[in-house]
Amino acid sequence: MATGTVLCPPSNTIVPGSRLLPTAPFPDTQGITSSIPNSIAPPEPTAHEWVSSFKHLLSEVAAPSKRLFLKESYWRDLLCMTWDFHTLQGYDQITRFIEGSSKDCRISNLSLDKSAAHKMPQVATFGDLKVIQAFLKIETSSGRGEGLVRLLPDMNDGGRWKAFTLFTTLQELKGYEETIYNRRPTGLGSSLENGSQNWKDRLIAQQNFEGGREPNVFTPKDKLADWFEYYAGVFELNVWTSTTLETSEWSERMRQWTITLVQEKDGRKANTTGHSGEPYMPSNIAGLDAFKGDRLVHSSQFTRPRKNAKGKKAVVVGCCNSGHDIARDYYDHGYDVTMLQRSSTLVVTSESLIDVIMKDLYSEDGPPVEEADLINMSIPNPVAKRLHTAASNEMTRRDDTLLHGLTAAGFAIDSGPDGSGLFMKYLSRGGGYYIDVGASQLVADKRIKIKQGQEIKRIKAHSVVLTDDSELEADEIVFATGYQNMRETARKLFGPTCSELSPYIPYAIDKTAFSMMVPELRSALIQASPQPYQIAIVGIETHICVTQTALDLLTEGHRVYIIADGVSSCNQAERGIALERLGAEGAIVTTSESWLYECMGDASIPEYDNVKATVEGDVC
Repeated sequence: MATGTVLCPPSNTIVPGSRLLPTAPFPDTQGITSSIPNSIAPPEPTAHEWVSSFKHLLSEVAAPSKRLFLKESYWRDLLCMTWDFHTLQGYDQITRFIEGSSKDCRISNLSLDKSAAHKMPQVATFGDLKVIQAFLKIETSSGRGEGLVRLLPDMNDGGRWKAFTLFTTLQELKGYEETIYNRRPTGLGSSLENGSQNWKDRLIAQQNFEGGREPNVFTPKDKLADWFEYYAGVFELNVWTSTTLETSEWSERMRQWTITLVQEKDGRKANTTGHSGEPYMPSNIAGLDAFKGDRLVHSSQFTRPRKNAKGKKAVVVGCCNSGHDIARDYYDHGYDVTMLQRSSTLVVTSESLIDVIMKDLYSEDGPPVEEADLINMSIPNPVAKRLHTAASNEMTRRDDTLLHGLTAAGFAIDSGPDGSGLFMKYLSRGGGYYIDVGASQLVADKRIKIKQGQEIKRIKAHSVVLTDDSELEADEIVFATGYQNMRETARKLFGPTCSELSPYIPYAIDKTAFSMMVPELRSALIQASPQPYQIAIVGIETHICVTQTALDLLTEGHRVYIIADGVSSCNQAERGIALERLGAEGAIVTTSESWLYECMGDASIPEYDNVKATVEGDVC
């Protein structure tokens, strides 16, 4: 039996397209526990008072949110205040967000949702905190929604109850309500005598989008596929399978997309990608074409081990979910299998994951799924990271014996970004973990071999040579190396930018930095001319990417123009502040018309008439 706590270090590895999420500070909890009993702060009256005050706040010209939100507070809004997603941190950001939003688009009505017992305002556990939690009903000028608020007393403001987290989300648009309950179609009102279609004919027409109609936008895989097909039929959903989006083009003038779809009618299957994007298959490894074994594929192309292959040698490159599942499949079919683990992997048993993370929300005796989703989505990612750090420690404690066995077998484990566990590692980089359903014990027992900490140097006809010059014999090689960022799929389908701009952009640069002055662009500028440039900037967001790009360009001696009518921010208040700052920092804040005429300088140049016509056309 293993003794002591297994060493499970954090992993803050950054891969292309990933982002290390911050960890939220929690409010000062001293004295909160003793002040929250129902006899001192009844949940319903306390929540009602906060809701009433918040409604008044939204109606004010100035929004001093400090009296309703904690310094450490978060407000996550999905389409209730603007037509975008926002997560605001702290009462200063929340105040600017309210003041910068249009009064016509603000929340017009807000009330407590007491439609079910579990929705009643109540004292709830939130990590180490005890909060008053209340569900909300929301109405805006455009639709209806729901929300959830968690309240804590501000010990620096006389114990006044304020929001720690607020979540608001739009659920339906007025005039486009879901066709359920008394809004369901009856199927009546058609007569074949006057040429109208019967119910089945109309359904077929809907499924084929005829008549210019626009399309609406832990189970076995085969059973799940059958269920999807059954579900689509029962609920009369319009689903096209074996269909590939081949091309797409956006017309700014028509304000519509034109897409080309290819439907396979002969039984062939289209290969589709999920949320992660295109499969990542290393192409820079020497000798890929020299391999003479039975199979060398990416995990997405792996179907099953070959029959009657006992004793064959398989190498699986990668040690996350796909790598473990494939290695287990190989082992069960008699292969001699080795997993190549190049870095570390977060491992958690499915039992611990369900009991510690999922059970309170997603279980048979938990709240309805839609309420569970609302509660889950109401937690901003930095707050979730703080909560998951404690949960990760508990799961490590529960899985201690298995994790000891893995480390003893030479398998490197980690506990995710800053020790925050599986879900935060998933959100940060989309992989790097294994939810154990049996393969980990095979690794601990050394029935599945591990080669740790090495990269592939080259591939030979029947082996893999590693960077330490060791060699693994291989009849089959599977690269369980994950998938590229979803941007790659978007670029493949929609191009690097909108079609109107494509002719003027020679190449696109991927970046995760907020500033556009990444090494690729800096090198291109220096290579073209070592002298300072005059550079005009357009784009979004004014206060983030535009600002940081402009500041970097100014630091390097360039003359920078900010085209005021060519930059924007979701929160318009941020845009004005950013433009004022950039002007003070030395950038020239101007308009597109002024900049164009400044570039021309003289009406006698050949381009003048075309530019003038373009400017006047835009103004008109």
